[in-house]
Amino acid sequence: MTREALFDQIRQKESYLCVGLDTDIQKIPAHLHSAEDPLFEFNKQIIDATHEFAVAYKPNIAFYEAHGVKGWQSLEKTIDYIPDDIFVIADAKRGDIGNTSKMYARAFFENMACDAVTVAPYMGADSVKPFLEFEEKWVILLALTSNAGGKDFQNLELTQGGELFEEVLRKSAEWGSKEELMYVVGATRAEALTGIRKIIPNHFLLVPGVGAQGGSLEEVSRHGMNDHCGLLVNSSRGIIYASDGEDFATVAGTKALTLQEEMKNYLNKFL
Repeated sequence: MTREALFDQIRQKESYLCVGLDTDIQKIPAHLHSAEDPLFEFNKQIIDATHEFAVAYKPNIAFYEAHGVKGWQSLEKTIDYIPDDIFVIADAKRGDIGNTSKMYARAFFENMACDAVTVAPYMGADSVKPFLEFEEKWVILLALTSNAGGKDFQNLELTQGGELFEEVLRKSAEWGSKEELMYVVGATRAEALTGIRKIIPNHFLLVPGVGAQGGSLEEVSRHGMNDHCGLLVNSSRGIIYASDGEDFATVAGTKALTLQEEMKNYLNKFL
């Protein structure tokens, strides 16, 4: 999917919502456990209930890998079920030497037809560039994450000034354009968005942490939006586990609609 096509979806749906499919077999409603494929059945109903309000879905690959072959089959069926005009992010956090990265890229871009994959930049350019060889596919680099341990490295002060995550932004922006490279910035680090936008004003940001993790959608939108919106704001637990009963999909749809309506307001206010 191109940058313009993604922006068209944002304008049409008046939304920049990404729904995270962190589908945990221990958290899905009990009545689904008797289904032939409980993970897929859960995801299918979530997608049916939320696709009108979401411009992206983000399956977290670990929740499928944990089930071996059956988990990969559930993941593949889920990705195939997502409507073609919705952006699909494989939240895999890959990143290895070049030939290995190329195999990871083929797995998600050729075999599973994902639009994007999350990648760790620690090993540098040659571990990232193989993902950038695929036309109309995206790399989403980890930049400033919201987990407590992220500060162990990301906020280290450099001798030449600035913090490590800022150098990651500057250096990696030389590897790919705004048409193929996004960045993960946690919603709970919204105070950093103004500075981040000075370094990468035109790139899209994938922003997890709104909802259950306490990030402010208003603050993220105010400080992170650019002229193409430039944001995909992810909510996982706050939507998909809003209810653990038989009404889980209906409740998920209501939660997604509430976020979409808030996003519509911010698009009108800040875009």
